[in-house]
Amino acid sequence: MRVLLTGHTGYIGTVLARLLVQSGFDVVGLDAGLFRGCILGDPPAPIPELRRDVREVEAEDLRGFDAVLHLAALSNDPLGNLDAENTYAINHLASVRLARLAKQAGVPRFLCASSCSLYGVAEHDGLLDEDAPFHPLTAYGVSKVRVERDVAPLADDTFSPVFLRNATAYGYSPRLRADLVVNNLVGYACTTGEILIQSDGTPWRPLVHVEDIGRAFLAVLEAPREAVHGRAFNVGSSSENHRISDLARMVQAVVPGSRVRYAEGGGPDPRSYRVNCDRLRAAVPAFRPRWTVRDGMVELADAYRRFGLTAEDFLGPKFLRIGQIEKLRHEGRLDAALRWTNGDRP
Repeated sequence: MRVLLTGHTGYIGTVLARLLVQSGFDVVGLDAGLFRGCILGDPPAPIPELRRDVREVEAEDLRGFDAVLHLAALSNDPLGNLDAENTYAINHLASVRLARLAKQAGVPRFLCASSCSLYGVAEHDGLLDEDAPFHPLTAYGVSKVRVERDVAPLADDTFSPVFLRNATAYGYSPRLRADLVVNNLVGYACTTGEILIQSDGTPWRPLVHVEDIGRAFLAVLEAPREAVHGRAFNVGSSSENHRISDLARMVQAVVPGSRVRYAEGGGPDPRSYRVNCDRLRAAVPAFRPRWTVRDGMVELADAYRRFGLTAEDFLGPKFLRIGQIEKLRHEGRLDAALRWTNGDRP
């Protein structure tokens, strides 16, 4: 099977590309390259690629593929809050355009990375399944709601979209993100000795290892069409919903001698919810999450030490998506629309 993977040089895409190749897929990547150099550890093996902004894709680029796996996006809440207009242009409009072009080009399957962020804040204390109402609190969450709304009607006998609503990712990837809660807590502990909590510690987060996200995409890609056609799935494990304060205590056990510090002025975070992930396991029995948060913390701590992560790198722009974007803009390499200037594409 020949697949196009957008966002293949991102945090999740780097891991998913490896899993696809190992599983025998003919993989081509497509990426603007904003985070290509954000490497911790050994650079990933290259794959054939189209060095292209997802907004620049044309139907001809998509012909001959059996599936599009769409990850490319501006990928966190702070970046969306900084630049909502570009978040909607890339995450929403470009994603819907990509789906329409894929259908026009005869691509039969379209797997779209959505997010549990579209739930925003829970109305009750129970677990949210895929039928729960949406209450997105950020531009990022809103963009994911709009993509699902506009791509779902494209489903028919020739085109099969699926939406994978990923829980909050964590775990080691060669293209590290330090702005994800577990990665961040462990990184602070390893490089400064502190476990810095930006809120009051009460919010709930559903969590999933980056490799399990990749394995979920693989399982859905290989599943019978009728089992997943036009459906949305929460990706994670129903048992892996944790309060931020509980995560901090887990980090203390993984990084001996570290101490918890609450940021001054940190109050309750309205983004608090827990999710039920049973639908994916029922529809695609081949998928079973392999990682727990505790195991992922151990993996992260080992990787940070093995690759010599310093506080300077961890707290700098290299591993913070908003920091990297602002750095490229300051250097004049990106314009206001986050397009490379003067062909300055890596």
